[in-house]
Amino acid sequence: MNSRERVLTTLRRKEPDRPPVFATLTPQAAENLSGSINVPYEQPIDSLLSTRISHMDLLTKLGNDFVAIAATYPEEGKTKKRSDGHLVNEWGMVFKDTGLYSEFIEFPLKNIKTAEEVDEYPFPDPLAKGRFDMARQTVKKFKEDYVIIGDLETSIFETAWYLVGLEKFLTDLMLSEEYMPPLLDRIMQINTKIGEELIRIGAEILWCGDDFGMQHGMIMDPETWRYWFKPRIRKMFESFRNVNPDIKIAWHSCGSIVPIIPDFIELGLDILNPIQPRAKDMTPEFLKKEFGKDLIFFGGIDVQELLPFKSPDEIRSDITRKCEILGKGGGYIAAPAHNIQPDTPVENIFAMYEAIFKFNS
Repeated sequence: MNSRERVLTTLRRKEPDRPPVFATLTPQAAENLSGSINVPYEQPIDSLLSTRISHMDLLTKLGNDFVAIAATYPEEGKTKKRSDGHLVNEWGMVFKDTGLYSEFIEFPLKNIKTAEEVDEYPFPDPLAKGRFDMARQTVKKFKEDYVIIGDLETSIFETAWYLVGLEKFLTDLMLSEEYMPPLLDRIMQINTKIGEELIRIGAEILWCGDDFGMQHGMIMDPETWRYWFKPRIRKMFESFRNVNPDIKIAWHSCGSIVPIIPDFIELGLDILNPIQPRAKDMTPEFLKKEFGKDLIFFGGIDVQELLPFKSPDEIRSDITRKCEILGKGGGYIAAPAHNIQPDTPVENIFAMYEAIFKFNS
């Protein structure tokens, strides 16, 4: 099978020749790999989650079976550097370049109290000129041979706390502060329009997400999630399927989110990502047994200990086991549970791909 055939077979819940693979890289890991396989290093694309859509030439040469697109910053909204060296994006979020990641240091709505302040805030135009130029170019280049993933992570919750600050946002969420419903609705509306446009451009999988989990459980109790987020996620999914009834929807949430997986199934979720294997109860055996008839699993390869610290032989053994469990009967996309980090030796990345390529051979 070629990459496109392999992915489409998996999306039909059939067993392909081997599980399709999709990995993403930090810029530092990409630079290390570029020199090893003689692919010119490309700077990350300017978007809120650039690691999800950057380095596609490098990754397809390594063996990725998908190509990702996303909304990038438009012509009039590119990220700017302040006189103090900090970065400001079109949302007004301020970042400090720490070398590995750009870390949030200022939250533009850190003092918000009222619904009126939401109405007055200059939110980005989701359809601004230039926002989808890169996406269209990528689809044109890769659509014949690869399945296109449209990346829409930080769909509601994460974008909201990026604006407000996590501690204040969670406190205000529990207190049902006045500004909370209009803020969540406005973010939902913006990202829904972006997702719809990615589908129109050519995304066959829409990869939505918010991190509702931590290593040992959820960030908030399930009932809070069901009150604030489930109805809005439902509206988003319905809107996406109005554009294309056949769109496959993936949801990304790091950590342990077992209590709300049945809710996502009820909402019509197709694909669960990233299957963080060291999070509580997110083991491949449990997930396949409990939810394998309803969900395709996307992820499951440990980036906390396995990829950076284990030997190539240990990596090949672990990934072969994951493919056997999650891929049985179809429905598994092999992927690291996060971006591959700079502390991961190049030979370990090669071992990951090798294990997937040789599965079933």
